[in-house]
Amino acid sequence: MSLPEPLRSRLGSFSRTVFTHSHRTGPQHPADRADNEIVSSLPLQMSLYFNVYFFPFWWLSTVVMLHLKYPVLSDYYKFILVTIMILASLIEVIRLYLGYMGNLQEKVPELAGFWLLTLLLQLPIILFLLFNEGLKIQPLERAVNIIFALFLTFQVIAAFVTLRRMVNKLATHFHLNEFDQMEERPVPGFYSLGQEERPVSMAGWGP
Repeated sequence: MSLPEPLRSRLGSFSRTVFTHSHRTGPQHPADRADNEIVSSLPLQMSLYFNVYFFPFWWLSTVVMLHLKYPVLSDYYKFILVTIMILASLIEVIRLYLGYMGNLQEKVPELAGFWLLTLLLQLPIILFLLFNEGLKIQPLERAVNIIFALFLTFQVIAAFVTLRRMVNKLATHFHLNEFDQMEERPVPGFYSLGQEERPVSMAGWGP
């Protein structure tokens, strides 16, 4: 299972725009290093691994607390919390899948999707649950939401750094391939022009 091709193209374009070094003018690493360099992030992968085991605990704790305080909540907050629980659960499944695929297999569109979902959707949702006192936050909720927010903040930073390395590695491969193609197919007439001019210049120096 992978992202639809139009979405992959858009995420790839977004990644090249946001995560490429603006001052980069060409390949800065040797070809063998660019080919063999591993850019997957071990800290990010460890964070995703622990996140997978933490999320069911967070979900169960949040559902239990919601059930206990549901009668004292206003209808407005009842609707908001139920909607948030559904959205957060769906987003988290998709987010973790994209994070695993993007980081382990070094796929830029998947990792960019993971980064966007984390930064623009999941982190704001958890911060809303953590700081909105109208939700009648319980101590257990506050504790698990703080841990979840720390996971998300670390993953935003780690994914950003990893994406920059992946995008710059792809840019290096692109420049190296262009250079190899120019060596294999030199400009027509360039060498022949030099060979034609050389006898003329030598004739002026001869006896």
